[in-house]
Amino acid sequence: MQERTIAVIGSGRIGRAWAIVFARSGFAVRLHDAAPHMLEGAIPAIRESVGDLTSFGLIDEPVDTIVARITACKTLGETVANADLVQENIAEVVEAKRALFADLDRLTKPDALLASSTSGLPASTFTEGLQGRARCLVAHPVNPPSLVPLVELCGAPWTAPDTLARARALYEEAGQKPVVVNREISGFLLNRLQGAVLDEALSLYEQGYASAADLDTVMRDGLAMRWSFMGPFETIDLNAPGGVADYASRYGGTYRSIAATRVPFDWPADTLARLDGERREVLARDRIEERSRWRDRRLMALLAHRRSVEDQSAEGDETA
Repeated sequence: MQERTIAVIGSGRIGRAWAIVFARSGFAVRLHDAAPHMLEGAIPAIRESVGDLTSFGLIDEPVDTIVARITACKTLGETVANADLVQENIAEVVEAKRALFADLDRLTKPDALLASSTSGLPASTFTEGLQGRARCLVAHPVNPPSLVPLVELCGAPWTAPDTLARARALYEEAGQKPVVVNREISGFLLNRLQGAVLDEALSLYEQGYASAADLDTVMRDGLAMRWSFMGPFETIDLNAPGGVADYASRYGGTYRSIAATRVPFDWPADTLARLDGERREVLARDRIEERSRWRDRRLMALLAHRRSVEDQSAEGDETA
C-alpha cells in the first residue's frame, strides 16, 4: 500500500507532538513553519521527545526510524503537495487561519482533509468562503497529543459527513481517540467540561473555602483517581447499586442545592494575582518549563501503565 502523507503546519509544541503521533504510526510527515528558527529547532526537539517515549517503552521502533519519517519543509506548497491530511497549528487568530486555509484549499489535492487544531474557533469562522469547505474541520487535540490521545472532531455546517468519517478513521489509525462533536459549540467538549471544573475551583478559592494547594489535592488525589480511567457518567452509574437512575434519586437533590448556591467566577485580577502568588511560592516562574517536562514524563508513565494493564487484560481474555 502506498505510504500516506500528513502535512503539519506550525512547529511549536502542538505541531511537533502531532508530527510524532503520525510518524510513530507509519505515516510520512512533512513539517512546516513560517518562522525559520522554529522549523530549524523542530527535528532535534522531536528526536528528544521520541527518545523520552522510548525510555518508557511507548515506542516500538528505533528513534531514528521514526524521526526519519519527518521532513522539515521550507515552503507551504512543498509541505502540502499530495498530503492526505493537513493538520494546522498556527496562532488562534481567525484572520490568519482564514488566509492559511484559503492557501491550503488552493494548494492541496481535492480530497485532502483540512483540519485545524484550534481550541476555540469554530471551523465556520475561517472556512465559509472556500471552494473545498466540505473537507474542512476542527481536530482539537489535548496538549500534547503525543501523550493524551483524545481528539475532538467538529465540522462546520457545510462539512461533509464523509469528511468526519474519514478523519475519524485516520486519527484512529494514528492511535488517537477521536470523538465527534455533533454541531459547533464554543470550546467544543473538553474545554467546556474543563471550564466548568475550573470555574468552580476558582470560585471556591476566591470565596476562601480552601487553598489552591488543597483544591489541587481534591482533584489529583480524589476525582482524578477515578476519572483517569472512567468518565463521569460511568462513575455515577457505579456509585449507586441501581445505576444512574438510583444515583439521581439519591443525590439529585444535593446537586440541585449545590447548583443553586454556585457563585460563577468572573476572573478578577486581584484573585488571580493572589492565586499566582501561591503558585509561585511552590514553583518559581523560571521552573515552569522544567515542571512541564516532568508532567510529560508522568503522562508517559501513566500511558505505559495503561498499556501494561490493557496487555494483561487481553492475555486474560485469550486464556479464559
